[in-house]
Amino acid sequence: MAVSLHDFEDDEAELSEINMVPLIDVMLVMLIIFMITVPVLTQRVPVDLPRATAATDIQEPDRISIAVDAEGKVFWNDEPIDAMSLQLRLEDAARQEPQPELHIRGDRKAEYESVLQVMAAAQRAGVQKLGFVTLPGDAEPVTPSANPDDDPATGQPAESPAPYVGQEGSSAD
Repeated sequence: MAVSLHDFEDDEAELSEINMVPLIDVMLVMLIIFMITVPVLTQRVPVDLPRATAATDIQEPDRISIAVDAEGKVFWNDEPIDAMSLQLRLEDAARQEPQPELHIRGDRKAEYESVLQVMAAAQRAGVQKLGFVTLPGDAEPVTPSANPDDDPATGQPAESPAPYVGQEGSSAD
């Protein structure tokens, strides 16, 4: 293989630059194509649509609040209820159309089993919309207001008040 030495000042030397003219030509052709096709794509056929005056019939489903206090007692819309009555009411609610939303409010000190029993009863009854009511994570727990009959030394109630069911916060469906 022979090696030839060229003088770099020679006019016959090869150019090592990229020829930009073909690239610019391609870019301009593409620009023209886009300028022609975009207005065609954005034009629509004008259609005069008919007007309808039908009223929407959206019914908001009822909301049922079931609370479980710290002792495991169950409340249906803030009324105490036993397990058999709970199951019958849940079955009646599951047959309604539209089916009501079931909001479970469990006391933070309630046993997991007592809340789970309410959920199982709702599942057996066929309730489809079930949610848990909680307080926001950074909120302080809501406590009942101070009672003047409380023991001043300990701050504890003199006698046991009615069970505190809690306050509704946000619901997760």
